[in-house]
Amino acid sequence: MADVKKIAVIAGDGIGPEVVAEAIKVMKKTEDVFGYRFEFEHGLFGGIAIDEKGTPLPEDTLAICKKSDAVLLGAVGGPKWDNNPKELRPETGLLGIRKALGLFSNIRPANVFDCLKEASTLKPEVLEGTDLIVVRELTGGIYFGEKFRREGANGEEAVDTCVYNVTEVERIVRQAFEIARTRRKKLASVDKANVLETSRLWRETVNRIAPDYPDVELEHVLVDNCAMQLLRRPSSFDVIVTENMFGDILSDEAAMLTGSIGMLSSASLGEGAFGLYEPVHGSAPDIAGQGIANPIATILSVALMYRLTFGYHDAAEAIERAVKEVLDAGHRTGDIAVDKSKAIGTTAMGELIVGAIRK
Repeated sequence: MADVKKIAVIAGDGIGPEVVAEAIKVMKKTEDVFGYRFEFEHGLFGGIAIDEKGTPLPEDTLAICKKSDAVLLGAVGGPKWDNNPKELRPETGLLGIRKALGLFSNIRPANVFDCLKEASTLKPEVLEGTDLIVVRELTGGIYFGEKFRREGANGEEAVDTCVYNVTEVERIVRQAFEIARTRRKKLASVDKANVLETSRLWRETVNRIAPDYPDVELEHVLVDNCAMQLLRRPSSFDVIVTENMFGDILSDEAAMLTGSIGMLSSASLGEGAFGLYEPVHGSAPDIAGQGIANPIATILSVALMYRLTFGYHDAAEAIERAVKEVLDAGHRTGDIAVDKSKAIGTTAMGELIVGAIRK
């Protein structure tokens, strides 16, 4: 009998509850097929938590996460809370939970399914062979630096401070080197060292530890050039490591190589095996409750959880194989359908994938 793994389930806002429901069905199917065992405990987070508990990150939700083996998160946010003060915004909850759980890196794979090349805005020949991972530093940089306003000579000024220390840079870069070792052994470190002092520290640190990984080919890429090369030669990248804000932007750009942000999984990791897993897409409040959201990104996030936190590689491969099989058979949700009239809904896509999972 397999150990029971505790999963904190945070459905969140918008389409979050719809896509998380399908992911849980997938997890329950892997219990039947592989004998793994999971215990689910639900918590409020984001906008719904603001509405019901007056804070985006309630203490009881954080307690559920801290006693779990992994967290499955749907999506948070929406226009309803956009004008709230900072402490009552869903995004503040995201920053808070990452800090509280010690999650310093975000792993975002972007690989192109052959059968979905037509869904991308790039030419198929440009996309050929694209299979990359963006490793983004999560707890430092401009998002966490001091912020203030002041009166200047030309009126009110706003200041956001970007701060990184050597320890923050080294731990994320070492993690990226380790990931590259398990793949094609190529690492692109992205910075703006020609302008920013934090980037110069970043590059110095990367160069200092690179000799510890002689089997990995290192490339330094300025962030503006990286944004261009992701569109020009995406298949040349293997693992990309970068700071918080650059990673936020580049990972969304990489997501669109696949044709839909609704296809991409992500993991937020700390020092150990614990991780928070979520789809890259947002809460999509414009389609919430309509049953048309694509659950694949959340389902693939479960596969990522199985690989990175639990080492359940057989079940991870079964999920990924099932997704490919369903897509190869021509089934599409509206975001990836060429013929929208033939698109299927969230539940139908989830059930097809569940039905295709086998040893």
